[in-house]
Amino acid sequence: MPVVVVATMTAKPESVDTVREACKQAIEAVHDEPGCQLYALHEANGTFVFVEQWADEDALKTHSTAPAVATLFGTVGEHLDGAPDIKMLQPVVAGDPAKGQIRS
Repeated sequence: MPVVVVATMTAKPESVDTVREACKQAIEAVHDEPGCQLYALHEANGTFVFVEQWADEDALKTHSTAPAVATLFGTVGEHLDGAPDIKMLQPVVAGDPAKGQIRS
């Protein structure tokens, strides 16, 4: 069963460009990871949000120890205003099922 993750990071005001570039550099490598179905970056006012979908919990576990993630967090760590907020989500389907959930 696919696993949806939302990961949020807020950059220090002087580090927004640094965090954005580090996130962008991680994306291509993560897209090539096994089981990656969606890894999309969004930004608003210095807050960066990754919306992710992984094929299953094993793919997510592999991602969490992958080199791209280690490099990303090693680069942005001192540039963040607090710890990243990472949530694994379960769908609550309502309305039109085709529009009410992320699907592979």
